[in-house]
Amino acid sequence: MAAPTETSLDQLCVDTIRTLSMDAVQAANSGHPGMPMAMAPAAYVLFAKVMQHDPQDPDWPDRDRFVLSAGHGSMLLYSVLHLSGYSVSLDDLKAFRQWGSLTPGHPERDRTHVTPGVEVTTGPLGQGFANGVGMAMAERFLRERFGEEVMSHFTYAICSDGDLMEGIASEAASLAGHLGLGRLVYLYDDNDISLDGPTSLSFGTEDVTKRFEAYGWHVLEVHDANDLTALEAAIEAGRRETDRPTLIRVKSIIGYPSPSKQGTSKAHGSPLGEDEVRATKEALGWDPDAHFLVPDGVYDAFSQADRGAEAHAAWKRRFEEWKGSAGDLAQEWELAWEGGSYGGRPLPGLREALGKGKVDWGKEKLATRAAGQKVMAAFSPFVPTMVGGAADLSESTKTEFPGGDDERYTKAKAGRNVFWGVREHGMGGAVNGLAAHGGIVRPYGSTFLQFADYMRGSIRLGSLTGLRTAWVFTHDSVALGEDGPTHQPVEHLAALRAIPGLVVLRPADAEETAAAWRVVLEDLQGPACFALSRQDLPILAEADHDGVAKGAYVLRPADGEEQAAIVGTGAEVHTALAAADLLAGEGIAVRVVSMPSWELFAQQDDAYQDEVLPPALPKVSVEAGISMGWERWVDRSVAIDRFGASAPGTEVLERLGITPEATAAAVKELLGA
Repeated sequence: MAAPTETSLDQLCVDTIRTLSMDAVQAANSGHPGMPMAMAPAAYVLFAKVMQHDPQDPDWPDRDRFVLSAGHGSMLLYSVLHLSGYSVSLDDLKAFRQWGSLTPGHPERDRTHVTPGVEVTTGPLGQGFANGVGMAMAERFLRERFGEEVMSHFTYAICSDGDLMEGIASEAASLAGHLGLGRLVYLYDDNDISLDGPTSLSFGTEDVTKRFEAYGWHVLEVHDANDLTALEAAIEAGRRETDRPTLIRVKSIIGYPSPSKQGTSKAHGSPLGEDEVRATKEALGWDPDAHFLVPDGVYDAFSQADRGAEAHAAWKRRFEEWKGSAGDLAQEWELAWEGGSYGGRPLPGLREALGKGKVDWGKEKLATRAAGQKVMAAFSPFVPTMVGGAADLSESTKTEFPGGDDERYTKAKAGRNVFWGVREHGMGGAVNGLAAHGGIVRPYGSTFLQFADYMRGSIRLGSLTGLRTAWVFTHDSVALGEDGPTHQPVEHLAALRAIPGLVVLRPADAEETAAAWRVVLEDLQGPACFALSRQDLPILAEADHDGVAKGAYVLRPADGEEQAAIVGTGAEVHTALAAADLLAGEGIAVRVVSMPSWELFAQQDDAYQDEVLPPALPKVSVEAGISMGWERWVDRSVAIDRFGASAPGTEVLERLGITPEATAAAVKELLGA
């Protein structure tokens, strides 16, 4: 057989992506073949001709990032990863969508399941779009801080009509344009088809070009997805536009070149069928009976042995030269990357700075949101590459680092304080992207606890991925008062606690807030969220930092022969203490337990759990939220199993029964007293 010409070899590579994708979906009898077949040329150009990446070291810091936001097209990514030389074998492709495989139905990256070359977990549409914005924000922040010698790469993504329909993508696109994020190049698979049928059913009148130009994006068009020259030229034009993000509209035909299903929704979400796979291979001039075939020359065409490895080696040389003269910045770099998305180590000086009594609270009563502001100022020097902010609520959530205008992340300068705007879901996806990029220590987002619902999809994916993010939620109960039930969280703590892998922390006072932040920054390998009070709370002399790290501890032992335990979280720890005083006046001795984190307490051994909450001891919880879940720890709950009301916070709490008197009554009822 004659050696293929460059043009025919390019086509052979593209068609190999298509046939591998078809075969894997058919073997699994499950999946989405249409997008991988249509966008195979774009993936080929990116991975084989444009991107700087090294399959032998998928995590080198200055690699180009690629996000498949249209995660249902996962076989597109798995095929190019395999062909490019990543540790994704043909056997892995054959195990598509099977238990424990490296090729799950949608791209996944977590602490136990890492497919080499997969940067983020995608699937729910729009999430990857927002992740990429966060990655571009991370690259720009680190480039400005450390220099172009060691940080200067691009973020690419393939997104779909479905991605652009999702509100999270609109939020993230608006922010990216506002910040002028160059080095961000998205290829939009513009195929006019969604799962229900033609996009004209729901997306037919929107002018995507004008929409993104209005966001401040640079918009280009490729009229035929099979035109490799036009694709490469458009991507290069996007790379040259460094002051705006770029969207490339790629006109494609879903399922191309399937003879009977291309251009229809039948190619979207189910296998083509054995007969159609054969017919498609015949249309390509392939042997219809050959499965998972990689023709001669294809691996070499994809090989990064020269271009990728050389780019990586050149970066290493630059890095060593930079490191030799960078001084403290070099140490900061090492700490930033070790404390990034996966892993971490104690931050020098942090434990001492946040130790009990080390932060000057300035008063005897302080809302935990205000305490959080003081804690952030105290740990700010130890995490100089921590980036985040609030969703247009920084004055209320008090989550800015000191520094004023110099620390703002703007179009002109990438500072640490991000003004996310009223974009909770976009903020959530972008914060996940900041974490997934690496080098950004514990990126965070902040809003009222009530609005965690608006970003739940992002919180969940961050947990699934195991990203080391921090969510700072304030105004954590009906005690916020007059804004009423629309702004008063009641079911939110339970909903967040239901997410596997997410640690929820509801500190009782300023000292517990400092301890909680120390745990988040140094101990946790996954995401965490804070629930902080709007109202002032007394600072507890008994607060125990080590107890916070264990999730629960005996804050105040019973005075005398104990008869029960009252367990509280957050502000209601003070309710529990007052209830204990009432009961003591009636001769009933109870211990008071502060339980800032169910999840951390659940990680402790049985002996410690039994020491804090003895199995035989009657137990009552008090928390200004729904009672769901408390049955795991206690026998009776003082809770709010309804929506709140508009009135001063103290009155709302009293009318809804979150009082020392109601708590004491519950204890007596449990004891039969």
